[in-house]
Amino acid sequence: MSQKPFSPEDMSRRRKRSVALALVLAGLVVLFFVTTVVRLGGDVALRNL
Repeated sequence: MSQKPFSPEDMSRRRKRSVALALVLAGLVVLFFVTTVVRLGGDVALRNL
């Protein structure tokens, strides 16, 4: 019962997949942010309330 559930190779693959998924997610966040800024226009921060 002292067998590890995941080998070092499995953990390395999991880590690489997690990093790739995080990069894709961060890319989507940046894409949505840029799209929103472009659609709203550059002067949205200068608007008077």
